[in-house]
Amino acid sequence: MNGPLNPACAEVERVLIYRLGSLGDNVVALPSYHQIARAFPRAERRLLTNIPVHRKAPAASAVLGDSGLIHGYIAYPIGLRSLSSILTLRSEIRRFHPQVLVYLGSLRGFPAALRDKWFFRFCGIPKIVGVPQSRSDCKRRRISGTTYRESEAERLARGIRDLGAFDLEAPSSWDLNLTDAELHRAKETVSAMNEARFLAVSLGTKAQANDWGEANWTALLSRLAAHLPDYRLAMVGADDEADACSRASIAWQERAINLCGLLTPRESAALFRSAELFIGHDSGPMHLAAAVGVPSVAVFSARNFPGVWFPHGRQHRVIYHQTDCAGCELVTCIEQQKKCILSITVDEVFDAVLSQLSRNPAEGRIASVLG
Repeated sequence: MNGPLNPACAEVERVLIYRLGSLGDNVVALPSYHQIARAFPRAERRLLTNIPVHRKAPAASAVLGDSGLIHGYIAYPIGLRSLSSILTLRSEIRRFHPQVLVYLGSLRGFPAALRDKWFFRFCGIPKIVGVPQSRSDCKRRRISGTTYRESEAERLARGIRDLGAFDLEAPSSWDLNLTDAELHRAKETVSAMNEARFLAVSLGTKAQANDWGEANWTALLSRLAAHLPDYRLAMVGADDEADACSRASIAWQERAINLCGLLTPRESAALFRSAELFIGHDSGPMHLAAAVGVPSVAVFSARNFPGVWFPHGRQHRVIYHQTDCAGCELVTCIEQQKKCILSITVDEVFDAVLSQLSRNPAEGRIASVLG
């Protein structure tokens, strides 16, 4: 880092932003993207990011769309190792000729951060903002007096503090800048449900360790169908989740609409704005729902420490059981057989849903259930 910038200076015409990941990774970076846009309002802003290969991991462009926060993309090949691929990427970055690099990298340790810094120096970028300056910068901070760790959104904001302070609690920090077409698509879907009150549900997750299981979801949704006769259900997710969602929501019969694969991530976010509640795993759709201000009931594994990937805001109910293996960061859990998330009962989630539906909207809160 070269010290504090005068970020709104007119001579900054090209800014490169480094952020890898897919749906949830980019939603939690929204406050940082907004701050970068405010700091460099006249600059062309391009995002250096990976193109996910998993169908449940939409690319950054599917999240940011026509928001105006990002003007273009440069593909970052995952597993960048060979000299030829490094030089090819360097050439593409140099063709853009960025004057500033804003680093929104994940936590991979101080040596990795230093390697990233020297690569961008090698690309000829004169100013770099956000690269960790010490080993302590590469550690997620603990929330005083709790078992919680700072959220990813908070960590990213801390990293680019040289661009100025900003309010993570302001709704504008999470604005997806949805287009009229996206809002209209959501309105059509709500109209198809006869403007009824509805729950938005997503069963999908990329990580096996985060999956609560179809049997649990089927039991939960069956109980809710009987208890909430005046509600409808909107199932949202990737196209390959459609069959599982149909099975899990069978008790709702004609009151359920299966939208898996039919809406883009941004259209899903527009739809969530009209939902009474979002219910789902620790997932990208959960973060989309939080971004548009919809309360949620989120079923979490303990693969990450509490707070890191919780939905932002105090209106959510997070169900998380603390176990002795918490923080393992495993994508697939075999040895412990997912004992953290599978210890969560249908009764717990059912009660949390009813509690959220009966909440006083004026009472902001985050009520995490810790085992």
